[in-house]
Amino acid sequence: MSHAKGDDAGTWRLRQSVMLVVGLSVFLAACATQAPTATTGPEEPINVWVSIVPQRYFVDRIGGDRVEVSVMVEPGFNPATYEPKPSQVEDLAKAQMYIRIRVPFEEAWMDRIAAANEDVLIVDQSEGMERIGGTDPHIWLSPRLVKIQAQTICDGLVEVDPANESFYRANLGSFLSDLEKLDRSIEETLSGLESRKFMVFHPAWSYFARDYDLEMIPVQIEGSDPSAAEMAALIWTARESNIKVILAQPEFSLKSAQTIAEEIDGEVLLISPLAPDWATNLQLMADTLARALAEQE
Repeated sequence: MSHAKGDDAGTWRLRQSVMLVVGLSVFLAACATQAPTATTGPEEPINVWVSIVPQRYFVDRIGGDRVEVSVMVEPGFNPATYEPKPSQVEDLAKAQMYIRIRVPFEEAWMDRIAAANEDVLIVDQSEGMERIGGTDPHIWLSPRLVKIQAQTICDGLVEVDPANESFYRANLGSFLSDLEKLDRSIEETLSGLESRKFMVFHPAWSYFARDYDLEMIPVQIEGSDPSAAEMAALIWTARESNIKVILAQPEFSLKSAQTIAEEIDGEVLLISPLAPDWATNLQLMADTLARALAEQE
């Protein structure tokens, strides 16, 4: 009888030990697989403002759940002529960080944006960039240049929220890895094409063209629609290069692009450099160009 009681006690202790080991294993596994999150710093996310929609993609990739991003130039509007709403200027009083990228509207509004909040950190995303023609603002359309811009954004977030530096640096590393993959994918998509010329209404894709050995022919010249003589020259160029697709963006008038397309028996395709899903949009641009250029050969 006493022997049976000893067995019961030993079995009980064995079961307890097994349960303890299993419980500890489950706990350690949960800790090991839990996604990294920011656990220090203020409870409220950092209030960040950007000028254009694609910038939100960059800030979200680096800032994660530590940022709340507002966009000045709302979807469908032109960054060259945009005028901030009074409510937006008022909301800037709550901002901790504003990231500019030197699109045209900023030249008229940055002083007022800064005056709306003396404590806001203004970060220049174009810092360290050598811009085409000295003024071309479309640096966000080059994955290679975005690597530099991402570092600038990360440094700004660290300055505002130094307690979470390791979180931002880890996210930056992941983003840079994805940028490398995107760059290789676009390069592969556009490789092996003999025809490298494409026609676009607004000259937004100059950095993209430079990165991938393409020649961009803009319809719009220095921000203006072409004259009759310039239009005739563009039509001649399109015919000589067997161009059948004119790329345009929904933020601008399509009239000139449609006129050229009719003259060359081609078509107008819409693709916006301001699309919110930045990475998908750049791959879409590459895929669209690859098909169009293949037809020109």
